[in-house]
Amino acid sequence: MSSLPSPPLRGAIDYWCNSFLPEREAAWQRAIDHQGLRLKIERQGDEFCAGEEMVRRLDASGFATLVLVATDPPSAAQLDDPNLFEHVACRAEEIAELSAQHPGRFVGVWSVDPTTGADGVARAEAMLAQPWCVGLHNHTHSWDRRFDHPDFDDYYALCAERDVPFVMQAGKSGGDFPHECGHPDGIAAPAERHPALRFVLSHTGWPWTGEAIALATRFDNVYLGTASWPLRRWPDELRRFIAGPGRTKVLYGSGFPTTGHAQAARQFADPELTAGFDAETVELLTARNARNVFTRIRQPAASQEE
Repeated sequence: MSSLPSPPLRGAIDYWCNSFLPEREAAWQRAIDHQGLRLKIERQGDEFCAGEEMVRRLDASGFATLVLVATDPPSAAQLDDPNLFEHVACRAEEIAELSAQHPGRFVGVWSVDPTTGADGVARAEAMLAQPWCVGLHNHTHSWDRRFDHPDFDDYYALCAERDVPFVMQAGKSGGDFPHECGHPDGIAAPAERHPALRFVLSHTGWPWTGEAIALATRFDNVYLGTASWPLRRWPDELRRFIAGPGRTKVLYGSGFPTTGHAQAARQFADPELTAGFDAETVELLTARNARNVFTRIRQPAASQEE
């Protein structure tokens, strides 16, 4: 087994990053406080920041590209609801600006609203025509719809047509949200109907991680993502899957600000936390698997892999 390089990450891709811009920090804290969540978040070097500072952080941590999640802003009637995911997501114009200023470093996925019918599908189609947009996304627990709900069918068909992935939060969510909608078994029927569409079950599928692993094993087009779960909290069954039959089926994500990029670099440099992972496994997990799923992501102008 080859040892990990130093630094351990090179050309890494974070497939799920919420807004890191300073103006979102207060909204994130309001949501945590309102839901009574007890989150121990490491901020050492992973503070909210402007784009230029984030690029410096990514360079220092071994990351090439962030996949940011975009939504519309909350409506006027929703501004007082701190639970809304829209408060902590990016705006399309913010990602467009970041992408133009730092080519290859920032891309995005458009988070769909399955309650909007044909208008929502048309909006998603328009977003996928933007150069920064590399896929679609579902903040599952905002809508209380299983992955096999008919409201998602047209979005899945659009992704299959455009050859882009669909990312969804699987498992339970912290706070005051419905949970059963995130059960991984909801992906079975869509995966069968759309064999060419790459699905990413995010957030490890906890507490149904074993079922999520079984589905990623059963279907070639179903992948797992680790967003919001730091390396030190990965369950043994996930670690075994990553080191063994799932080497090409798991993507690293931060879920920033729940976890961060400096934190990831520190944890991947810890030999105890990476026990069982050789250099190729880490490269697959943090870079190559994401490039195989998000085929629109290109190498940044100043590539970390050069």
